[in-house]
Amino acid sequence: MAIGEFAYANNSNRFLACPALQDQPYALMGVPFDGAVTNRPGARFGPQEIRRASLMLCDGLHPVFQVTPLGSLGDAADMRLPNASPLTTVRAEIERQATALMAAHHCVFIGGDHSVTLPLLRAAKARYGELALIHFDAHCDTWGDHFGEPSGHGTWTYEAIQEGLVSRQHTVQIGLRSSGTREAREYVKDQGGLIYTARDLRGKDGAGLYAMVTEIKARLGNRPCYLTLDIDCLDPAFAPGTGTPEPGGMSSSQVLTFLEELAPLNFIGMDCVEVAPAYDHAELTSNAAATFVWTYLCGQIAKAAA
Repeated sequence: MAIGEFAYANNSNRFLACPALQDQPYALMGVPFDGAVTNRPGARFGPQEIRRASLMLCDGLHPVFQVTPLGSLGDAADMRLPNASPLTTVRAEIERQATALMAAHHCVFIGGDHSVTLPLLRAAKARYGELALIHFDAHCDTWGDHFGEPSGHGTWTYEAIQEGLVSRQHTVQIGLRSSGTREAREYVKDQGGLIYTARDLRGKDGAGLYAMVTEIKARLGNRPCYLTLDIDCLDPAFAPGTGTPEPGGMSSSQVLTFLEELAPLNFIGMDCVEVAPAYDHAELTSNAAATFVWTYLCGQIAKAAA
């Protein structure tokens, strides 16, 4: 990258300093909504900080996939959302905008709290049919209600299964560790899916995770798969900037191992959510999120080119 281009990149408000979205095959869009959080708000500011952190990644190839998203990726900016409206209204608007984007692009969404994933899945299911789901999170998000509210950022997985958006036996949760009732914590497993808790992952990385990777690949096969990554799957040492941090979590290296090894799956889109910059330190959280999104995109682009 020439000096002038790098100076431009550092002043860009787009992911990787990529162009605005036109006819590129891959699209990135922000979902700046945090009206369903139960602890610390601020994830509505995540998309721009993830974009800012991504600018350190815009001048080279991925070390595993040997590609860059540049040339294949367009930034569609942020959804315009009514943050003060009821959750049902906001979700309908998210679904409408996501549906239009998915009609022409392989999409990555950056949030935003985790309640935004439900309308994204509704849009994806309408286009691709019943989905497989890979869900990185500290929390199960399978509560039947949200502190008395019928829906929120802790209920969306339960709702997605109940609505038939995702296949029960093709749902995989990775990194769970928060407190909760047995019924919520084990819900996905009780429905026939897979759960790898943070305790299951302790002391494992690289080749130590390959047995889990192999099991996930065998279970999901070629079914269209959506990936949702709550940044609080990471231990707060790696991601302090999030609304509901839970000690005892995954390392950045573990998440990257999963993303790199699972890239051959039939992914149709992803989101990365719950980055709350106000609680971050030294941009640790936004850098992790940007790297995870970059890794996902590189994996998909390399697979398409193979």
